[in-house]
Amino acid sequence: MLDQLNNVLSEFKQMEASDLLLQLGGFVFWVILILVVSSLITRNVNKRVKDNSARYRTKKIVRFISYVLIGLIGIFSFTGNMEQFGLSLGLITAGLAFALQEVILSLFGWVIIFTTNSYSPGDRIEINGIKGDVIDIGVTKTTLMEIGEWVKSDNYNGRIVQISNSFIFKGPVRNYSSDFPFVWDEIILPITFNSDLKLVEKIVKKATDEFLLDYAKFAKENWEVMVKKYLIENANIEPNLMFVLNDNWVEFTLRYVVDYKKRGATKHKLFNDIYNSVMNSDGKVSFASATFELVGMPELKVKIDKSGN
Repeated sequence: MLDQLNNVLSEFKQMEASDLLLQLGGFVFWVILILVVSSLITRNVNKRVKDNSARYRTKKIVRFISYVLIGLIGIFSFTGNMEQFGLSLGLITAGLAFALQEVILSLFGWVIIFTTNSYSPGDRIEINGIKGDVIDIGVTKTTLMEIGEWVKSDNYNGRIVQISNSFIFKGPVRNYSSDFPFVWDEIILPITFNSDLKLVEKIVKKATDEFLLDYAKFAKENWEVMVKKYLIENANIEPNLMFVLNDNWVEFTLRYVVDYKKRGATKHKLFNDIYNSVMNSDGKVSFASATFELVGMPELKVKIDKSGN
């Protein structure tokens, strides 16, 4: 009985369909095994790794390794033996490189993003003309929580945007938070010519001391790290106030460093404090506005036709 069963199995293996079924069954078995092991590792990472960034990166690496193993097992399972493996791998790679150029470029983009730390989850970036906070970096796509568009200032508009990783090779990537998580911003104050300019400087200094000193301190520490890492000179991190005279008023410009996520809120606080101080200055300081004076008007002649024609 056992010999007959072995003969049946031997004849079944010699059939082309049976070979394909056996190869397919072996491939499915290994895929399931890899996915189960990957799932177990991921659960263990979620329990043991407390840091969000480290946990996210570890899970991405585990998932990538599982995809690579599945791909290699698939190629080896359907090529028959090791002698044909190298040739088959080369032919398949060449065909995929031609047919899936954009996908392969996205895969290389994913590798570059992680190896060079171009941006990480949580960073605010602008890529391909789209600005937002990075919420996920996939193997082929980066997912952003978009800001701007119809929403003013740096606020979320509610759209989640997916961008191909290949765009990292096609244009600039503007990172607002990688090594220097601050941006320079400025506000412009139009002041009348007859205002007390010294008092204006005191009003602005009071506002900057209240809202900007902490930013300047932390920004200076981060800038020192930037100077050590890059070929860049020291910059003035302290709030800087300048004014120029134009045809209509004295234009004060306050330039300062602020947290990239609090630019709008900080500008609101500065304007509110400066406005209240100007209103309480008993007329010593006043804001200027554009005015127009009508100096002449050409004579108009109106002729009325009484005939009604």
